[in-house]
Amino acid sequence: MKSRQAGQRSVLITGGTGSLGHALVRRLVNDTSIRRLIIYSRDEQKQYRMAQEFPEAQYPQMRYLIGDVRDYKRLKRAFQGVDDVIHAAAMKHVHIAEYNPDECVNTNVGGAKNVIEAALETEVKRVVALSTDKACAPINLYGATKLTSDKLFVAANNIRGPKDIRFSVVRYGNVMGSNGSVIPFFMGKRKDGMLPITHPSMTRFNITLDAAVDMVLHAMEHAWGAEIFVPKLKSYRILDLAEAVGPQCIKQIIGIRPGEKIHEEMIAQADAFHTYDLGKYYVILPQRFGFDLGDYIAQHKAKKVPDEFHYSSGTNTEWETVESLRDLIQAHIDPAFEAHVLEVSA
Repeated sequence: MKSRQAGQRSVLITGGTGSLGHALVRRLVNDTSIRRLIIYSRDEQKQYRMAQEFPEAQYPQMRYLIGDVRDYKRLKRAFQGVDDVIHAAAMKHVHIAEYNPDECVNTNVGGAKNVIEAALETEVKRVVALSTDKACAPINLYGATKLTSDKLFVAANNIRGPKDIRFSVVRYGNVMGSNGSVIPFFMGKRKDGMLPITHPSMTRFNITLDAAVDMVLHAMEHAWGAEIFVPKLKSYRILDLAEAVGPQCIKQIIGIRPGEKIHEEMIAQADAFHTYDLGKYYVILPQRFGFDLGDYIAQHKAKKVPDEFHYSSGTNTEWETVESLRDLIQAHIDPAFEAHVLEVSA
């Protein structure tokens, strides 16, 4: 991010004790332009552990607030004096959302609405909301709620009036090593000698935590408001991931779970008409009054994608291999991983 006057900004992260929130804190805690870095979440135990990692004596800018994005009054109080909000709080597990639909809607849709209204009623300047590839052409409730959330944040720019505030969205694939994701799941299961495979043709996009943080901070600094940013990522085949993690394990096909896709999408063909290539990222631009498309294209050197463009993990042109997946796991999740695999394979 561009440097600003020391101690100028206050940044709040909803869901700040999650995997991405934690990675954001590690990056932002050394940013001298930040006066306060506020963690807003409902898990006191995770906040307690984070406070041990970032002790007050060494990191006096850290603040911890217990709260739920479903509680508008608490959220509005938390936003007092805040400049930037990163909205990472959500119910994220597909099968849990299918079984608890009301809770998913209340958190992911109602929570998004509360974040928007609280930001508009305070002095917040920028809001970046985290989305998911499952929000593109959703077939499960989680994806549908995140698509609704995306639409709410994009539309919030239409009701901001004269306020100096910008809402934008970042949409990415599976974050490597995040809580509840497939790689830690496979690594935990390999001791049993069997890795469950939902479908042999399944593919997924892959993004590291560091790359996800880079994207959030890019949106925070450069968004005009109402954009949906999408990173250019490699895909992997679930069977290649299973081979990378457990080469000697039995790969047992168990069938897809309710709401799962064989391939994930991040940009549907219907969105191609409004999608531009920024180099490192794609961006889906808004169709709203007052957004100067020509100026945006000129300033960002944006190039229109073809009208038939469709960004899917199954038709992607860039792929991880078994070897590259092992390298990524060793670099980003478990430094001892490769040695363990070789030992098991010997």
